[in-house]
Amino acid sequence: MIDPYQALGVAKGASDKEIKSAYRKLAKELHPDKNKDNPKATERFSDVTRAYDLLLDKEKRAQFDRGEIDGEGNPTAPFGFGGGGYQRRPAGQQHDFGNAGADFGDIFEGLFGGGGVAGSPFGSRQRSAPPPKGANVAYRLKVEFTAAASLQKQRITLEDGKTIDLSLPKGVEEGTQMRLSGKGRPGPGGSGDAIVTIHINPHPFYERDGDNIRLDLPISLKEAVEGAKIKVPTVDGPVMLSIPAGSSSGKTLRLKDKGFHGKSGVRGNQLVTLMIVLPEKDEKLAEFVKNWNPKDNPRASMGV
Repeated sequence: MIDPYQALGVAKGASDKEIKSAYRKLAKELHPDKNKDNPKATERFSDVTRAYDLLLDKEKRAQFDRGEIDGEGNPTAPFGFGGGGYQRRPAGQQHDFGNAGADFGDIFEGLFGGGGVAGSPFGSRQRSAPPPKGANVAYRLKVEFTAAASLQKQRITLEDGKTIDLSLPKGVEEGTQMRLSGKGRPGPGGSGDAIVTIHINPHPFYERDGDNIRLDLPISLKEAVEGAKIKVPTVDGPVMLSIPAGSSSGKTLRLKDKGFHGKSGVRGNQLVTLMIVLPEKDEKLAEFVKNWNPKDNPRASMGV
């Protein structure tokens, strides 16, 4: 069982900023795209992502610190049922896909819900209520950032063991809920529903901005000065991007229709911000700059 603080290498009193910084560093190193032949790195990536999710959730972090849940979010005795995250649950309880821990979900609905008594306790019969449906079952589905942006189908296994391919809706975002009619628990009046809550995993270098995706792209000084055509990652795969000659750090270029699919059907863009990266040691560059006297003042617009 992982300890989320140890997984991220942060102290128990770490701030959200320290947690985000530690995760970003580890995620870049361990991301599955960079470790296709290293299953241990992929497993570690899942551990640090699970730790990141728990520690940034103030309520779950507090529960963990009090010993009420373990590092995977599962209740610990006497708060839970003593089982792991994928054991048979009481009716209506939440199930998790991906790398999140379980929580109580709708357990009380499952134990106590389901329709009233057909007759009065004093012998005055009322009209019979319709037979109750079975309990709903809650699921929490972890989706990779790139998969959510490109609406890749997600395969999930329901409580009864049946596997389905779930089509993500346009406009999907953190917390989106999908209702799968009749996929819950059976009952006298028919089966209940499956309620799937979507959680989108953070990405090492993409950031969501509405339906757009932002990316800081490192480029060399030569590429910035002379211009270049370079390969750029997108959620749909790499594409070629033209860098205009004389580009400065902070210049933003647009890749159309490479963002998230919006609810209206219009897809967002990928906004690429150029970041010039200088070599740590380059004697020729240092000598050139030493003898170079640029005419333009880059701070002229600030009045200095």
